[in-house]
Amino acid sequence: MHSLLRRFSPDHNPGWIFILPSLVLLGLLGLPLLALAWRAIGKDFFGDVLSPTAISALKLSLLTSTASVLVSIATGTPLAYILARWNFNGKTAFELLIDLPIVLPPSVAGLALLIAFGRQGVFGAWLSAIGIHLPFTTAAVVVAQTFVSAPMFVRSARVGFAGIDKQLEEAATVEGANEWQVFRFIMFPLAGRALLTGLVLTWTRALGEFGATIMFAGNLEGKTQTMPLAIYLGFERGLGVAVALSVMLVVVSIVLLGVMRRLERRSEVVTHSV
Repeated sequence: MHSLLRRFSPDHNPGWIFILPSLVLLGLLGLPLLALAWRAIGKDFFGDVLSPTAISALKLSLLTSTASVLVSIATGTPLAYILARWNFNGKTAFELLIDLPIVLPPSVAGLALLIAFGRQGVFGAWLSAIGIHLPFTTAAVVVAQTFVSAPMFVRSARVGFAGIDKQLEEAATVEGANEWQVFRFIMFPLAGRALLTGLVLTWTRALGEFGATIMFAGNLEGKTQTMPLAIYLGFERGLGVAVALSVMLVVVSIVLLGVMRRLERRSEVVTHSV
């Protein structure tokens, strides 16, 4: 009995118990991407990448996703700070509202935006009265991308601000610093890692947004057709452009994630050195 227990002790577990399930998931994640890259290799790849449709979709995606990230930073940073450091009635409800778009199906998000801000929507008439027409415009793409991606920035920034020792804030206040000075010189720098992580995640999410965009902004080439929408349309017009755009989107995502990992490692080195 003792020998049997020793055989199945943690130090003598067969490695395949861990390796085989890991290989299954790695295969599920990696093989489709390898197949995509293999299919993209060909004499027409660079022609598809440099096609007017691909270039237009790439430019629009970079423009709208960058605008979405800027909006998320400008509005999400103070909101994350409030949720992390202030106590008030209804805080839990606000946190639920912010996290909800993360789990909503994209089609639901797009429908909600259309009902709210469409020409016949709840607030559409008010917007039209002041000359603002959102649906099926480039601005609608930014709104859709911000709706689904900004909560990721707020969530990451909120965790970063909440993790800062309150004694630092109290010490700065005792020294005469006002709340803006505390935020600017103490809270913002110390939460930098979380903010950068949220920025990258928000950018990648906005760059890959599809469902809410196609419902609220449509699929108009040169105006609202981002890379994911051009990929979807490529199944009907030509698979080559769809594959080329998919590879480009994967490469951009890998670069952004690589930047995030590098920043995280650099932040860890600084933290350990301190």
